[in-house]
Amino acid sequence: MPTDLSGRQCFIIDPMLATGGTLIAACHYLTKRGASDVTAICLIGAPEGLTAVEKGTEGIDLKVVLGALDERLNERGYIVPGLGDAGDRLYGTV
Repeated sequence: MPTDLSGRQCFIIDPMLATGGTLIAACHYLTKRGASDVTAICLIGAPEGLTAVEKGTEGIDLKVVLGALDERLNERGYIVPGLGDAGDRLYGTV
């Protein structure tokens, strides 16, 4: 990745926006490198994750595109009803 992202549009692709922690960290990583226009594209998300991202990225020009907004997170931080573990599905590690 270029060390200077000034003036560039950046996209973060993440299958699931659950707690929001990873997306928040990725946004801060990109903006520290100068990105000023960030778009996150996620298949599904949870309301709790969207709220966390909104709070955790204040001041960052972030657009979030969701395919669907599911009901909630369960006690383990998994999206309900969700789609299972996307990483396991992508890489066949189940």
